[in-house]
Amino acid sequence: MRMPRYKRVSAACLTMALVFAAAVGLAAAAAARAGAGDAGAGGGSAAAPPAEDKGGFWPQFHGPGRDNMSTETGLLAQWPEGGPPLAWTFADAGRGYAGVSVAGGRIYTSGDFGADEYVIALDLQGRLLWKTANGPSWRGSTPGARATPTHVDGTLYHMGPMGRLAAFEARTGKELWAVDTAQVFGARPGTWGLAENVLVEDNLVLCAPGGDRGRIVALDRATGRTAWANTTIPDGVAYGSPIVVTHGGVRQFITLLRATVVGVDVRTGRLLWSHPHPNRYNQNVDRPVVHAGRVFVASGHKAGARVIEISPASDAAREVWFSEAFDNCHGGVLLLGGHLYGCGCRLYSKGLMCVEFATGRTVYRVEGIGKPSLTWAEGRFYGIDQEGRAMLIRADPNGAEVASEFRIPMEGKDQSLAHPVVCGGRLYLRQDRNVFAYDIRAKAE
Repeated sequence: MRMPRYKRVSAACLTMALVFAAAVGLAAAAAARAGAGDAGAGGGSAAAPPAEDKGGFWPQFHGPGRDNMSTETGLLAQWPEGGPPLAWTFADAGRGYAGVSVAGGRIYTSGDFGADEYVIALDLQGRLLWKTANGPSWRGSTPGARATPTHVDGTLYHMGPMGRLAAFEARTGKELWAVDTAQVFGARPGTWGLAENVLVEDNLVLCAPGGDRGRIVALDRATGRTAWANTTIPDGVAYGSPIVVTHGGVRQFITLLRATVVGVDVRTGRLLWSHPHPNRYNQNVDRPVVHAGRVFVASGHKAGARVIEISPASDAAREVWFSEAFDNCHGGVLLLGGHLYGCGCRLYSKGLMCVEFATGRTVYRVEGIGKPSLTWAEGRFYGIDQEGRAMLIRADPNGAEVASEFRIPMEGKDQSLAHPVVCGGRLYLRQDRNVFAYDIRAKAE
């Protein structure tokens, strides 16, 4: 396959890029993951993978540590013409944009079937194991399931778009408990419903329903009972998903709300700090990226990106830099070796961007790559854009190029917005009702 080539950065940029320590291989993966967050950073207490889990382990949105970086190895460095082999397609996932989680030899997602939203379990061959309802589906703007189920110790946790948060037995789909966050906490779905991928930390399920009786809340993960509910935060709910980190000895829940980024004490629910992050349409979607006491957030439509620094005592935050150019909307941003990789909004700063985490300086923008949602594995980025163009991308501070690409079969008019997942030697992609599993393992010589 002919490889599209794009303009390389200038000599000055190249000189500065030499600080980038990552190279293709396991050493690079280890260094990149170490730089993805503070000590103790992660997505909560997702269970360790079984000793022999042939399906891989990706138990929640953006993986075990919520850094969106896979530990998979032995993958194809370039795909065949027309793309890697299609292992299977599951064509009855319901309407939606939810991604997949993988644990215990099973695959989980969610989808809308008429008036109801369902959580779905598949085996590794793409066969339906069970399907359990989780409240009403979203019938407003851009209908379809939003959230990926979170798997911890044999239990799934899932927030529906109208605010029904429920726990299910992962083996059978049996509902264990459910809380209507609209009724209990006053959650009010925005223009595009609720879209949070909930997080589990020890014995707590953490989420941000954004209601006046609970802006951010913690529920006992065994019973669904309220452990605490923060009602002092003045800001309402957006569409982002949180991360939990330890900073200054304090374990804190960090997320984007409607117009602010906030940090909350996981033990008590007390607001530790907040910083403005306004945007035109209350469209804060992406997960924060945290490293060395600094928090990166971005939003589309020229809302831009900023890095803020948390004080040593975790009682304040100051802005380090702001860039209108890096207006990543909902495709995700990854941090590798001191550089951020993501895409500008479709209306303004188009294309894949490389930005210095420390300064906000744009190293380059490659418009030809477009606006894919991203993940990372074995030294390469995997992307899929809204029109179903799947890409294997080689990118570092020196430049970026598409190594291989193909198009998934698109059904109907709904865009492909689910983030790709690399797990168990497979690339999982979603478009509307279809979940695709591609075999991306390198074959033995």
